Amino acid sequence: MAAAYCIRQPAALLAVLLLLSFGCLAASQIEDQAEQFFRSGHTNNWAVLVTVENFLRVLTGRIPPSTPRSKRLLSDDRSNILIYMTGHGGNGFLKFQDSEEITNIELADAFEQMWQKRRYNELLFIIDTCQGASMYERFYSPNIMALASSQVGEDSLSHQPDPAIGVHLMHRYTFYVLEFLEEINPASQTNMNDLFQVCPKSLCVSTPGHRIDLFQRDPKNVLITDFFGSVRKVEITTETISLQLDSEIMESSFKEDLMDEELMEPLKYAEQLPVAQIIHQKPKLKDWHPPGGFILGLWALIIMVFFKTYGIKHMKFIF
Repeated sequence: MAAAYCIRQPAALLAVLLLLSFGCLAASQIEDQAEQFFRSGHTNNWAVLVTVENFLRVLTGRIPPSTPRSKRLLSDDRSNILIYMTGHGGNGFLKFQDSEEITNIELADAFEQMWQKRRYNELLFIIDTCQGASMYERFYSPNIMALASSQVGEDSLSHQPDPAIGVHLMHRYTFYVLEFLEEINPASQTNMNDLFQVCPKSLCVSTPGHRIDLFQRDPKNVLITDFFGSVRKVEITTETISLQLDSEIMESSFKEDLMDEELMEPLKYAEQLPVAQIIHQKPKLKDWHPPGGFILGLWALIIMVFFKTYGIKHMKFIF
């Protein structure tokens, strides 16, 4: 499953979040869910839409002219972009849908195209996967800061399971980063150095890493709100802009808008994952069950005692 969120801020910084969680959906659900999200006007993309090609096309802007604005990355050279990726991966690759994968070289080249096309000002890349640090080793474009949940050769482990459905819902690194970000407000002065410390090895088990050599600013001077939940900035101009429209055109446009509103179905938000409840759950105590080897050994002991006491002639009374 994948979701992409874009906040457009004209004449100011643009904060963009591409949140990718690669899984699989039942075939019977994909069509209905994709249709619901397309019709709702959200920028969310379900798993059927998330491929390596589509992901790279969105980043680099190589998309058909008919693509709606909600499916575009509307960024420029004043945009701050956040890309957060999580899923199954390995040394130098991240899997999409268990059927294809993106390599660290492809990702590095896509970021270079974005820089050459002036599609970002600063880029924050976060990845939560096994051997995550291998994904930013090949980056060579300016103004990129990268974080990973694990070093090369390390696994990125899951957090506690959800007792209701019996599976793990997120990785340890994502859990603690989310817990940290929930305390951030628009006026926060928390900086990137604080983000680097949110999941030490004692909590994550793996060793989180980061790369800042391509980034021009000192991380201690980079606020978290430069990429997460910032207040919209504006540019003030002293120039006078005259907006004049013909009265007939305005009236016609107003009528068309009324007709569109009448024909449009009411929109509603999709149900979201109850993250606030999940992160505060306490692990459920497991019921104790004797191990299988213990049961087998107990039976062997019983049979040996029986043979020693009664001999083989009494075996017919057991079986």
